[in-house]
Amino acid sequence: MAPAVPADTAAIKAHTPIVISGPSGTGKSTILKRLFDEFPDKFGFSVSHTTRSPRGGEQNGVEYHFVTKDEFLELVDRKGFIEHAQFGGNHYGTSIKAVEDIAEKGRTCILDIEMEGVKQVANHPNFPRPRFLFLSPPSMEILEQRLRSRATDKEEAVLKRLNQARVEMEFADSGEAPHDKIVVNDDLDKAYQEVREFIVGKDA
Repeated sequence: MAPAVPADTAAIKAHTPIVISGPSGTGKSTILKRLFDEFPDKFGFSVSHTTRSPRGGEQNGVEYHFVTKDEFLELVDRKGFIEHAQFGGNHYGTSIKAVEDIAEKGRTCILDIEMEGVKQVANHPNFPRPRFLFLSPPSMEILEQRLRSRATDKEEAVLKRLNQARVEMEFADSGEAPHDKIVVNDDLDKAYQEVREFIVGKDA
């Protein structure tokens, strides 16, 4: 086996990454956009690796690092990803280097990842522990209303998202979850203030 990829722990610890997770439809994208708009020089999103082909207009190193399956699996063997998964026959992952690149610019890396990715990050042997935040809907009923009001998903997709949401919320409430804070998004402005305070502090 190839040697493990070392993490630049000093740079990462100086700008501890934030892992934000939560079911689809809880408002993660809206809250993160507001955070990035308010603090344009403080945060960064890591650029993920993928084995899928670029879509129209996508550039290597911008939307994704596009790699072959062999290149991806070699990095898996070297423990070079802090989390990775397979969707629809393609591999996706967040590399240690992608987080380091943001930390070395003096920014805090924000990771918006799924439940299985959260577990991998929390248990990674070579990566300093990030801070974990879970964004929760007020109830499954309200989440279902939000997902249906989008009118972008077919019924099968809505049901799949709801089932996944139940699993994620049960995990968040369990003793296994690494979350440092759970924010319930029943009011967007209030939820944003809670997320903002967790990430940048009360005095920012």
